[in-house]
Amino acid sequence: MSAEAAALRLGTTVARSAAQAWLGGKRREQERRLPMAELVRLRVPGLRLQRSVERQFGEIADAVFDRLAPFLEREFQGLSEGGRQAVLDGVCDTFERADLSDAAILAADANPAVVVRRITGAVRAPVGLSEAEGRLHEVLFAECCEYYVRIVRGLPVFEERALTELLARTTSLGTEIARILERLPDRSLFAPEGTDRDAEFRRRYLELVSTSLDEVELFRRTSDRAAAQARLSVAYVSLRATGDDGSRRKLGRRSLPLLRPDMSDWEEAGGDGAGMRVEAALGGASRVLLRGEAGSGKTTLLRWLAVTAARGAFTGELAGWNGLTPVFVKLREYSGRPLPTPEAMLDSVAGHLTGVMPKAWVERQLADGGALLLIDGVDELLDGERRAVRDWLRKLLTAYGEVRVVVTSRPTAAGADWLRREEFTALHLDRMQPPDLAAFVRQWHQAVRELGDELPCSVDELPQYEQSLLNSLKDRPHLQSLAGTPLLASMLCAMHLNRGSQLPRDRMELYRNALHTLVHERDAHRSVPSAMDSPLSLGDKVVLLRDLAWRLSDNNRSEISLEQAQTYVGRKLAGMRHLDETDGSRVLEQLRGRSGVLRSPTVGRLDFVHRTFQEYLAAEEATEEDRIGNLVGRAHLDIWRETIVMAAGHANRPQREELLGGILDRARAEPRHARRLRLLAAACQETVPEVSEGLAGRLDEAIGALLPARRPTDPPALAAVGTSLLRKLPRSLGELTEKAAAQTVRTVALIGGQEGLSLLAGYTDDERDGVVEELINAWGYFDADAYAQRILARLPLADYEVRLTHTGQWRAAAGLPGIRQVVIDHPVTDFAMLNELPPLTNLAVFSLRGRPDLSALRAHPGLTTVTLAGHGEPKGFEALADLPHLHHLLLDTESVPDLSALRLGPATSILTLLHVKPITDLALLADCRNVSQLHLLTSNTCLPKGVQALRSWPELRWLYLVRMDMDAWLRASGLPPQLKQLALRNCLLPDDPSALNLPGVNLMIK
Repeated sequence: MSAEAAALRLGTTVARSAAQAWLGGKRREQERRLPMAELVRLRVPGLRLQRSVERQFGEIADAVFDRLAPFLEREFQGLSEGGRQAVLDGVCDTFERADLSDAAILAADANPAVVVRRITGAVRAPVGLSEAEGRLHEVLFAECCEYYVRIVRGLPVFEERALTELLARTTSLGTEIARILERLPDRSLFAPEGTDRDAEFRRRYLELVSTSLDEVELFRRTSDRAAAQARLSVAYVSLRATGDDGSRRKLGRRSLPLLRPDMSDWEEAGGDGAGMRVEAALGGASRVLLRGEAGSGKTTLLRWLAVTAARGAFTGELAGWNGLTPVFVKLREYSGRPLPTPEAMLDSVAGHLTGVMPKAWVERQLADGGALLLIDGVDELLDGERRAVRDWLRKLLTAYGEVRVVVTSRPTAAGADWLRREEFTALHLDRMQPPDLAAFVRQWHQAVRELGDELPCSVDELPQYEQSLLNSLKDRPHLQSLAGTPLLASMLCAMHLNRGSQLPRDRMELYRNALHTLVHERDAHRSVPSAMDSPLSLGDKVVLLRDLAWRLSDNNRSEISLEQAQTYVGRKLAGMRHLDETDGSRVLEQLRGRSGVLRSPTVGRLDFVHRTFQEYLAAEEATEEDRIGNLVGRAHLDIWRETIVMAAGHANRPQREELLGGILDRARAEPRHARRLRLLAAACQETVPEVSEGLAGRLDEAIGALLPARRPTDPPALAAVGTSLLRKLPRSLGELTEKAAAQTVRTVALIGGQEGLSLLAGYTDDERDGVVEELINAWGYFDADAYAQRILARLPLADYEVRLTHTGQWRAAAGLPGIRQVVIDHPVTDFAMLNELPPLTNLAVFSLRGRPDLSALRAHPGLTTVTLAGHGEPKGFEALADLPHLHHLLLDTESVPDLSALRLGPATSILTLLHVKPITDLALLADCRNVSQLHLLTSNTCLPKGVQALRSWPELRWLYLVRMDMDAWLRASGLPPQLKQLALRNCLLPDDPSALNLPGVNLMIK
C-alpha cells in the first residue's frame, strides 16, 4: 500500500467520523453510526444541500490527507507491505470503535492528548504488531485524534432548521479546517528520547508558537480584529542578505536608500540580483548576526523562522532545521533588568505555559543542540546593555555550544565584527530590489484577501489594486525608494488600498499620512462608536503620542510600563485645558486600543508598533517643545540618528539653523566625532525643505570634507545622504586618485537614479582599471538595457570580466560586441543563452543548477578559461575536448561526482578541482597527459583517492594543494617524481617536514 493510499483512507475515516458527530448531534447512537452518505440523506434536505455537505467534508478529508501523506511517506520506509496494512487497519479499527461523542470530547476538555489516553485505555490495541509498527500505530492514532478534535472544535453548531443559512455561511468550511490543521506542528519531528512529559510539553509549546507568532500587523483602515493581524505565513516574502566579508559579489548593498527609477525586470519572479536569499544565507551558518536598517524585516524574519520551525515546514537550504525547537527572545523586554536564564526564555511567547514546563526542559533543548535560539533587537538596548548581551551570549554558547543562534540588530548598534570572537557569521538584510518589492506587493494583497468583508473594497477588486500600485511604483521613483523596506512597503500598500492614488511624495509625508490614518481617520471615516465617543481630536491624540514618544526616547527606552505611561498621559492632560477628560488611565486605554501605533508587547508593558513611529513623533515633540539643544548634544549617538534627521524636517527655519549649525559646530570642535556629525548633517538634507544661504555654505563645506570617498566603508555611508550628494560629486574623475575615483563610482551606484546614471556616463572616458571595474560592477544597480547602452557600450569590455547577476541582463549583454569575459553569478539551468553572446574567451559559472548541457560551449571555440561550479550535474563533458584553445579548466567536483566523465582537449594544461573530498578518485581522470599544473582545493583537510595516478601524468610539473593531508599522501604513494613546483596552503604537514624536500622541486608553504 502506498503512503498516498493510506493517507486517503485515514483522511476519509477522520472526516467521516467528524461528519457523523456533527450531523448525528444528540440523536440515537444507531443514527450516528450510519455511513456518512446515508446520514447526510437522513439529516439534510434536498439534493443540492446534500452534495454541498458531502463536498465540504471531502475537502476536510483532503486537508487530513495533505497533513498525513508526507508523514507516511517517511514512516512507511522500512516497513513491509503487510506491516503497513496492519498498522492502517489497526488505526482505522480503533478509531471507528472509539467513543468520539460530544460527551467524551467534553469530558476530556477537548484536549487531544487526554482523548488519546482515554481511548487507548478503553479500546484494546491491535495485537501482532512489531515494535516499529506499534510505535507508528501509536503516533498515527494520536495524530488522527488530534485532527478529529480540531475539526470538531472548528465546526459550527448544526441546526437543521437553519441549514440553508448555515451552509451559506460555511462554504469555505474545508478551507478553514485546512488552515487549522496547517498550524499544527509535525508529530514525526519529535525525538524518541526524553520523557513523556517532555514530549507532551513540546507539542503544546510548538502549537502555541505556531499560532501566536503567525501574525503580522498590516497598516490598514479596517475593523479592530482585521486591522491588527494577518497571517505571517501567507504574507511572508523572502528577502535578500549579503555578507560582510568584502567579496565583490556582496559589495555595497547595506543600509542604502536606493533609487531605481527604471526597472524593466520587475516581473521576473524572485529576481536574481546581487545577494542571496536570506534562507540560503542562514542555512550556511549555525551562528548568525543579522543586521538591517529600521523596518527591514528583522523581527518578521525571526517570527517566521519560529513559526516554520514549530511546524517543521522548512524546505530547501533550511530543511536541516526541521526538528529544532524555536526559542524567541525579545531583548527590549530586558532593558534595565537581567537577561533571561534558560528557564525564563519562554516567558514572552509562552509565559502561561511555563508553570507546567518540565524542570530544566529548555536546558535539555539547548544541551542537545535541538534549539533554535532567536534573539531580537540588540539595537533596542543602551550601549552598556549591548555589551551585557555579548557577555550573556558568550556564556550561553560556552555552556551550549551546539545550539543554532540568530541575533538581530541595526547596523549602527552592532558592527559586522561585533560577535566575531563568538564565531558568528555577519549578514545584512538588503533593501528590497524591484523583483522583491513586486513579490511583496503580491503577497500583501494575497494576505489581505483572507480578511474578506473587513476590506475597504471587494476581494475581487484586489488584483486591480495590486496592478495599479505596481504601475505607480514603476512610474514614480520616490515611491520605490520609500518602499525599500517591508515596513514602508506595507504602509504604501495600505495607503494605496485605502486612498487610491493619493500616495506620499517622501518619507516624512509617508509617516505623517500613516499616523493620521492609523490614529484617527480610519475610525472617523467608519464612525466607530468607541472612537466617536472619545473627546480627543486628531491633534490631541498626536500631542499625547508625541509626549510618550519623547519620554521613551529621552530615557533611551523602547517600551514602558502601563502604570508609568498612565502617569505621563495624566500629566499631559492636566495641561490640555480645553479637555474635560483628566483620567490618564482611560485615555491611554483609548490610545492603546484605537490609535493603531501603540501596543502591549507583554502584560503590563507598552510600546510603539515600530521604532520608526516613536522616532518620528519624538522628533516632532522635540521641535514643538524647542528641545533643539538636547538633540545637538546627542547627535553623536547612533540611537538618535533617525530622530534628529526627522527633527530637521519638523523644525521651523530658526530651529533648523540651530540644529544643523549646532551639529556642524560640534563637528569642528570634536575631531573624535567629526565624521559622524558631518554625515548626520548631510543626511538631514533629505527632510529639510530649505536652509539659509549661510547654512547651505556650511553644509557644502561639511560635505566637501567627506569627499572624495576613499575607503571601502565610505560609499555606503555617503550614499545614505541621498540624491542631494550627487550634486557635490565631480563631473569628471580626472583629478582623483584611482582609489578615490573607484569609490566615487561605487558611491554613485549605491545612490542610483537617473541623475546617478547620467553622472556615471560622464565617467566612462576614464580608462583606469579600478574605475572601469567599478563601472562594470555597477550594472546590477540600474536597468539592464539602459545601463548597457549608456555605460557599458563605451567601455573597453574585452579586457575585463563582466558579471551577470540576473537573467534580465542577458538581452543587453548580447548587444555588447566587446564582451569577452563573462562571470554568471545567478542560477544557471540551461546554457542555450550562450548562443546569443559574442565569442567569449573566459566563462565562469558559479551557480549551476539541474543538468545543463555543455554542448553549447562549442559555440565559443575561442574559450581559454572555463569555470564550472555549483550544485548542478552538467552533461556533455565531451564538448570541453572540442575547445581547441581551452587552457585552464576550473571544476567543482560537486558538479562532477564521477570524474571519468571529464574529457580534456590537448590545449588544457591547467586543471583546478574544487571541493575535493576523500571519495574523490583522481585515478578516474582521463585525457590528462597534457596537464602541467594541477590545483586541488578541499573544504576540510583530507586526502582524495588515487593520488598515485598522478605519477603517470607525463607533463605534470606544478602541484598547488590547499588543506591537503600531506602526511597521508607521502605514506600512500609519494609525490610525482616529475614535479618542479609544489605549493602548499593550510596543509597538514608530516612530522618531519624534510620529507617534502625533493631534489629539483621548488617548495612553497603558506
